[in-house]
Amino acid sequence: MALNSLEQTALAEINLAEDRAFCVTDHLRAVGAGSALTVVFLWEIFGRRVNPLFLSYPSAIARAFWQVLASGEFQRQALVSLQVFAVGLSAALILGIALGLLMGRYRLAEYLLDPYVYAFDATPRVALIPILLLWFGLGMPSRIAIVFLSGLFPVLMNTFSGVRTVSAGLVEVGRAYGANEKALFSKIILPAALPFIMAGIRLAIGRALIGIITAEMFTAVTGLGALLIRYSSALATDKFFVPVIFLALLGVMLSSAVEKLQKRLAPWKETERAL
Repeated sequence: MALNSLEQTALAEINLAEDRAFCVTDHLRAVGAGSALTVVFLWEIFGRRVNPLFLSYPSAIARAFWQVLASGEFQRQALVSLQVFAVGLSAALILGIALGLLMGRYRLAEYLLDPYVYAFDATPRVALIPILLLWFGLGMPSRIAIVFLSGLFPVLMNTFSGVRTVSAGLVEVGRAYGANEKALFSKIILPAALPFIMAGIRLAIGRALIGIITAEMFTAVTGLGALLIRYSSALATDKFFVPVIFLALLGVMLSSAVEKLQKRLAPWKETERAL
């Protein structure tokens, strides 16, 4: 009976901690929503008092959005940018996670690749754009390459750091129970490094969005970056903000989706944070 009583007490404490965590999360979401509405309200008031050549305001941007949407121009250019973004980021995530796992697990791979990884990561991506345009031309391949390089290193380095933080004791326990290298990766190393990998993916999303716009502004042929150049040249400030806000919302939604995926795949991390 004493054991059952202790189990019930422990279960009640866990449930209480989870309820508190959900309550805090709901309050924080309400605060975030209120903050966003306040910013939009103040922007509307302040923006109406500024010369429209220098700053637009939310209601004017909404009207401009419907205008570019009705013409079909925004959809066409957004589709081009999203295709490049999806291909470049997917390639960056696949290679970045693979190399990060390899470098974190094997010393030889770390010593071979580490100097090149840090050298390329320290190189400004903008400095590489002219040579990439020379190699691949003004089409999609050069833009995909820029997005790929922009998103590669955040996820690679975070994955590497995550694998390096895995306790050697856990690996030894796995070996003691007869786990082979494949089992060690899938059951111990990858789950332990998962929060780091997810953080790297969120960083890579932001870097890749910056990369696609930078590439398209250099080429100024198609895509949302080309729209930004066109609207800024025409001094259409309200239309200029349409792609900017779209990209910001896209980044927020993708980052939130990755965060929710992390909570599903690594729920213990959220429990540690709540406690």
